[in-house]
Amino acid sequence: MSSTDLASIPDSFEMTTDVVDAAVLERTVERFRANDIALPTFAQLRDPSTIPSSVFAALDSVDKDEPHPLNLFRVHWYNQLDATSPTDVPDHIELPSELTGVDARIVLAFGNRFPMIGAHKVLAAYACLVPRVITGRFDPTANRAVWPSTGNYARGGVAISRIMGCRGVAVLPAGMSRERFDWLDRWVADPSDIIRTPGTESNVKEIYDECGRLSQVPETVILNQFSELSNNLGHYHVTGPALERVYEAVTANSSGSRLAAFVSASGSAGTLGAGDYLKDEHGARIVAVEALECPTLLYNGFGEHNIQGIGDKHVPLIHNVTNTDTVVAISDRATDSLDVLFNSPAGRDHLTNRVGLNPALVDQLVHMGYSSICNALAAIKTAQHHRLTSDDVIVTVATDGSEMYNSERERVLERDFGGRFGAVEAAAVHGRHLEAVDTSDLRELDAVERDRIFNLGYFTWVEQQGVSVEDFEVRRSQSFWDSLRPLTARWDELIDEFNARTGVGQ
Repeated sequence: MSSTDLASIPDSFEMTTDVVDAAVLERTVERFRANDIALPTFAQLRDPSTIPSSVFAALDSVDKDEPHPLNLFRVHWYNQLDATSPTDVPDHIELPSELTGVDARIVLAFGNRFPMIGAHKVLAAYACLVPRVITGRFDPTANRAVWPSTGNYARGGVAISRIMGCRGVAVLPAGMSRERFDWLDRWVADPSDIIRTPGTESNVKEIYDECGRLSQVPETVILNQFSELSNNLGHYHVTGPALERVYEAVTANSSGSRLAAFVSASGSAGTLGAGDYLKDEHGARIVAVEALECPTLLYNGFGEHNIQGIGDKHVPLIHNVTNTDTVVAISDRATDSLDVLFNSPAGRDHLTNRVGLNPALVDQLVHMGYSSICNALAAIKTAQHHRLTSDDVIVTVATDGSEMYNSERERVLERDFGGRFGAVEAAAVHGRHLEAVDTSDLRELDAVERDRIFNLGYFTWVEQQGVSVEDFEVRRSQSFWDSLRPLTARWDELIDEFNARTGVGQ
């Protein structure tokens, strides 16, 4: 891709494929050569079978949870939970109609198979940093990488930073789960690299304010997942095809099936980029999900909620709003309670012996964290609203697993159940939050509704963050988003050139 091909992409988005600083690039090459760091291409993360066999052989002796350079080659959807080699189809769960109450097939790909952080946000972190590395826009010998987040993206960024031997700073709300902070305590080089901002999940403005302060310090690079378009592109080119592979696998023995919808909670909106791919390739509807307690997209609303990782009182700059078909809201009371149901002896007993689910499937529910449960509930609403049949498949993601919310579960048990969760409580939660799911708090988006949501972003990005009106507006057209798609192919060429210069893995 030449510079002229990028003419429709404003310079402010920093989506260059040209080397910006040759001296920085040379220092980075030396750093990576000295530390045996090779970079996987986006094509390799999309299809791990194209990764050299020598890499797989070396990975056999590498713990997926350590900051080892080879773990960059595990930043894809094809990892297995307890195996070193990738699988042919991403690990996933299909929720049976006995649980969902709908005929449509609802399938979730498991994100806790990703290395180091047990969540798919490490892919977003890689996608945001690597284009800067290979174009000489980030110097790991001098720069510190700041990762604004509500948890998993910051952890992914710290993990990638540590591998690259640079300073990574996590900026996240103080009210996020204890498990997130425990992980960060183990991974950061200095406790001061964990910055707790006021509030909880919905308080992203406070994160931006802190990043504005940090940006005044020389050699600081803010890698804002909410505005880095490479976040969207990483999911378009990696997550989208992975979900496509899951869809092909679950329908291999079915005729007449169709990919009816892709459902994803909107945190940074990066994962919604996978929906753009699935819409391009299969005509799938794109369903964006948020917390009912903070219904910004649905009702221009605001508030606090506990579905950690989603719904942040603003419209991310990288959300392709005018390609979104539906908005759904899910209450955090439902996700809080269903997490207890899925992860308690009484809950599992109810699902097995009362609902009649296969015990092996019930055991798999442990791999669904708060936003995963939220995505599943939104998929049920979508299936009900469109009266989908058994020929219809809805795909979504289980961003992380329930292990990230053990401390939250203890709090919910005390708050909502008085510390006791038995057979009666399990039946009540199942009835209230699964059997009673309906189509309330769902809105189909026509052109007017899409423009309404798109316009909401003005207040964050133009008035608060200084994006020009022209650069803000260019994102309204699908031709802008289409112009981004070829970028990863050119970045892959640069990654190959970079690896050749380091000589690592050659």
